[in-house]
Amino acid sequence: TVEVSTTLSPLPGRGVGGEVIIIIRDNGTGIPASVVEKIFQPFFTTKPTGQGTGLGLSLSYDIISKGHGGTLKVETEEGSGTCFTITLPQQA
Repeated sequence: TVEVSTTLSPLPGRGVGGEVIIIIRDNGTGIPASVVEKIFQPFFTTKPTGQGTGLGLSLSYDIISKGHGGTLKVETEEGSGTCFTITLPQQA
């Protein structure tokens, strides 16, 4: 199961200028600790040679952080699933 949710987090005392938070959560097998530290690195893949480029999460990370000034974080537990949280600055 994959669940996606969004929320706005305004700055205290202001109606705009806060953050947009996007959460993508699954109830899969989780990501092993030995892999999770590398998933945002360019060309890292768990697929066999020639079957994956390893650019998806690396490009996503760069677009979110460098292109939009946001953050991309992962929380995972083997056997319990994974949660990616994207935080973007809200535009006025």
